[in-house]
Amino acid sequence: MRIALFITCLGDTLFPEAGRATVTVLERLGHEVAFPEEQTCCGQMHANSGYPTEALGLVRRFLEVFGEGGFDAVVAPSGSCTAMVRHGYARLAAEAGDTELARRVDAVSGRVFELSEFLVGQLGVVDVGAYFAHRVVYHPSCHALRMLHVADAPLRLLRAVRGIELVELDEAESCCGFGGTFAVKNPDVSAAMLSDKVRAVRDTGAEVCTALDSSCLMQIDGGLRRMRAGVRTMHLSEILASVQT
Repeated sequence: MRIALFITCLGDTLFPEAGRATVTVLERLGHEVAFPEEQTCCGQMHANSGYPTEALGLVRRFLEVFGEGGFDAVVAPSGSCTAMVRHGYARLAAEAGDTELARRVDAVSGRVFELSEFLVGQLGVVDVGAYFAHRVVYHPSCHALRMLHVADAPLRLLRAVRGIELVELDEAESCCGFGGTFAVKNPDVSAAMLSDKVRAVRDTGAEVCTALDSSCLMQIDGGLRRMRAGVRTMHLSEILASVQT
């Protein structure tokens, strides 16, 4: 299968290791992975901030880059950006009254997947040959859980990792408080939500907190560091890419 990596803005600028790990896992499973260098932002921040015209330009860019490369699938280490492509693009095209754009969105969006849902739901793979001998807790990201309906796929992948001790997170489905521009527009509420999440993570006694989205991990990591909790964060892809040395 020929797969394109959609790295996302946060991955490109701050967390490239999540993208590299995604490629490592997919190539380990025998798939060819391409990285279209012309890719840019998915437009989620623009759309969420009230700039649909600017977002539409990025929608068209995404369709040009990933819709014309002959890829069987587009995989991203992000539930948030995947949800934008799969759901937000159709809404933007409809609101603009652009039927041709809507047709192009429909032709591409169904081939765009978050990593864990692609591995489990599309490839039928749970054991990716990973080894990670640490106590780990998993935080389910809101967009993946609520918009993509990615439920137990990440947990099934983690349970198959050799050496891991996977622990349960109290009130796991509660938001970490990031929410993109939400954390900027509502900082006090965001900080209160983060405090609850960080406390729950710390109470598990985990060494590592993992999630599907670098945005959530950035938020949680900041809270953990300020609390000096001694818990580090890692993207799910990094754990799946780990092997025994």
